[in-house]
Amino acid sequence: MTGKDMRKALTRAYKETKPEAGIYAVRCTATGAAFVGPSRNIARQQTSLWFSLRSGSFPNPALQDLWRAEGEAAFAFEPLEVFPPEELTPYLLEAKLKERLKHWRAALDAATVSG
Repeated sequence: MTGKDMRKALTRAYKETKPEAGIYAVRCTATGAAFVGPSRNIARQQTSLWFSLRSGSFPNPALQDLWRAEGEAAFAFEPLEVFPPEELTPYLLEAKLKERLKHWRAALDAATVSG
């Protein structure tokens, strides 16, 4: 297989990969604050969050203010629960995300990421 064929095969495999949904936590190690959120693509969620927080455009003022005060190094992203893509229909996935978000908010005494 040539380099070009390998690249095409890897690109095709990447495009065919279905994202895993799940629940995640953003923790501030300096203060112990925790924020929990749902995601339809848990593997890419941290990149999106960190981009918004770095640019100062995050919609949750409490999380954004904490980020500004403590700095990026004080934050950790933690997937809490991941659901395989084939496991649930879109409707059932939405219901499961809501139910598990509620569970994890209570378990960690956390706010929601989205504010």
